[in-house]
Amino acid sequence: MSKLGKMNFLQSLAAVVAGNVVYFLVMPYLPPAAQHNPAKLDLGVIIDFWFCLVFLGIIKTFWKPGKRSGEQQR
Repeated sequence: MSKLGKMNFLQSLAAVVAGNVVYFLVMPYLPPAAQHNPAKLDLGVIIDFWFCLVFLGIIKTFWKPGKRSGEQQR
């Protein structure tokens, strides 16, 4: 697997973990229709997926590989 492939996998994994953690923390406060029922495909799954996409977007936006905090651009 290429370095880019590994980086994409790690970013996606981090987004899924973070998105699921946040969703399951806020799930009790969501309306019943938005709470996931493990026995079926419901609105909760879509909202959970949305949380993961938001985290992936945040990670992709702010992750700048090869740029160290002390380096200057030429």
